[in-house]
Amino acid sequence: MSNQRLKPTRSLSIREASRQPRCARRCSRRRFIAASIAGTGLAAGLRQRLRADNPPSEKLNLGVIGVGNRGVSNIAELRSENIIALCDVDRGFLDAMASRHPAAKTYADFREMIEHPDLDAVLISSPDHTHYHAAMLAMQRKLHVYCEKPLAHSLWETRHMAAAAKHFGVVTQTGNQHHASDGYRRVAEIIQSGVLGGVSEVHAWTNRPIWPQGRTRPTEQPPVPASLNWDLWLGPAPRRPYHPIYHPRGWRGWFDFGGGALGDMGPHLLDPVLWAFDLKSPTSIAAESSEMNDETFPLWSIVRFEFAAADDRPPLRLTWYDGDKQPPAEVTGVKRLPANGVLFIAERAKLFVPDYGRQPIVIPIRQGAEIELPTPFLPHSPGQHSEWLAACKGHGRTSCDFVYGQRLTDLCLLGNLALCSGQAIRIEGTCIRAASGRDVSPFIKRPFRAGWPELAVAGI
Repeated sequence: MSNQRLKPTRSLSIREASRQPRCARRCSRRRFIAASIAGTGLAAGLRQRLRADNPPSEKLNLGVIGVGNRGVSNIAELRSENIIALCDVDRGFLDAMASRHPAAKTYADFREMIEHPDLDAVLISSPDHTHYHAAMLAMQRKLHVYCEKPLAHSLWETRHMAAAAKHFGVVTQTGNQHHASDGYRRVAEIIQSGVLGGVSEVHAWTNRPIWPQGRTRPTEQPPVPASLNWDLWLGPAPRRPYHPIYHPRGWRGWFDFGGGALGDMGPHLLDPVLWAFDLKSPTSIAAESSEMNDETFPLWSIVRFEFAAADDRPPLRLTWYDGDKQPPAEVTGVKRLPANGVLFIAERAKLFVPDYGRQPIVIPIRQGAEIELPTPFLPHSPGQHSEWLAACKGHGRTSCDFVYGQRLTDLCLLGNLALCSGQAIRIEGTCIRAASGRDVSPFIKRPFRAGWPELAVAGI
């Protein structure tokens, strides 16, 4: 299909994101309820799906796509349920996991696994470029879906995945495990309470990448391992020769497969920022980096997002750093920061979030000043996986569904759009354009290889 099938002004829309209720300054029962709903991202009345012969108390029949690396941790969190199907293009990973779940049927092609007649739900741990097709096929069969972050590989894909989740009424969860942490909940409580005063800037940084970036495609062509189905590993991505630099761990740094450091760590580190402010689309994005090429993300980058004022919040600047770049010491007051972190700068204090998911630290601007922190009001989470499993059985809601996951992933994708296009980006309503007027639609919707069709929801 042509990239131009979807009009750029529509493909860039972020209006599908749920409108979450605002929180008042004072802690109250009303605020507690409103903030709880805001954290879920699921519209009231979400239609739950279970096989007709399974009461809510019974175990779910689960299929897992991608059973190595991150898949190992995800499967460990599903041990309370029936894992009846396992899928991986690497027979080594598949055999190792099948030995732990001998009753599960094994597959190399997730399109075949999703047709398993007894499935209730699917968990996706495969590389980013395969998330869209796996999730869309599952939702079309009205299977509940847990999909690792980032939600997908392009703005067009995230938009259709969020729309499909609503359309088919399935329970979804974006695999962003720190969203369930008490530390991130505390960040949202402190910022939303207003005790720090207006927040004008936020800085987020990571030591990633820890995989190959800033390099061109290798010229040598070693043989494909007998255990690997390379064509299925490529999936919808453009065909290229196999090389061990891509699989099993190096794929994140390549444009065709991953989202670089921002795509990997942005969903973790930018999550408390999005949550605390209920951020919508930025108004502009600008990026700088080490030398770019046509294959991989750069060795380092700094991306600046500008957000318009909203409610009682002043205009906000969010700055992202990766590749060991960090905010300057005159901003943080610290010569050398930890490898990953987030720093909110407000009128009365700085709020430091060490690493991700850990408890935030309040640092008053005026030495000796005391900041009275709000009483906790957001509910504790049993964890991302437990939320999803319970919601699939009709109990409660997920806190990081595909609507929220779209907003979070889109923020990272927009940063990468500015980075990879080499253009400052401006966003006006549903339209995103390069400040220079250059066409950026190729960065919005990636073409799929033959045999991997678009799976869009009608009317979107």
